[in-house]
Amino acid sequence: MSLSEPIRQKIKDSFAKQAMMATFGAELADIDAGQITIRAPILPTCSQQHGFGHAALTFGLGDSAAGYAALSVMPQGAEVLTSEMKIHLLAPAQGDRLEAIGKVIKPGRRLVIVQAEVFAILAEQRTQIALMTGTMVPSLPK
Repeated sequence: MSLSEPIRQKIKDSFAKQAMMATFGAELADIDAGQITIRAPILPTCSQQHGFGHAALTFGLGDSAAGYAALSVMPQGAEVLTSEMKIHLLAPAQGDRLEAIGKVIKPGRRLVIVQAEVFAILAEQRTQIALMTGTMVPSLPK
């Protein structure tokens, strides 16, 4: 399923309004129907006491990638909010940057089931550091 230009632009405009993503230095890397990729450097301001990227950075990127993936399959006037999100932290966020890939597992009118995989990237090495599953609640246009 291809993504319409109005939906693609809506996602870009919405992302540009997210102060948290700007704080993280995050960018939309790929926008496809049902799948969104967000990348961000691991900044010193987003690290924890051991020097790894903080779990809040990992969670924030994964949640946003999954949320925008859900939005990409909704009608033009819809919005989505996270209802719940579970995270499995698999490895420390060591590297230069993180990449979160959000995917729609099952779209629906009342609930959208999503997943996000988050990777730490150091040079050419990619290590999966988190697996997230969640539920997005759409607000449909009236």
